[in-house]
Amino acid sequence: MRNSIVLTAMAILAGAAASSALAAENGLEPPMDLLAAQLREQGFACDHPESAQFDAAASKPNAKVWVVACKGAHYRMTVVPDLAAKIEKLN
Repeated sequence: MRNSIVLTAMAILAGAAASSALAAENGLEPPMDLLAAQLREQGFACDHPESAQFDAAASKPNAKVWVVACKGAHYRMTVVPDLAAKIEKLN
């Protein structure tokens, strides 16, 4: 019984991760909390994310560009799978 609960939870998490990746591939806005968490992990302040806009013109097939607005700061993030994001502070 416990194994089936664990497997079900893993399937749900895998589905959520796949849908987030699909959203990014299609240029749809992922949860801004994920981008804000990435900013914080890389040493940037973003405690209160306000928006995240996909920049299709600046993006490449394997490098998605997002403009993230946080309370008091804006950032341009280039997100590449399996690498740290390239982050440029705007303002």
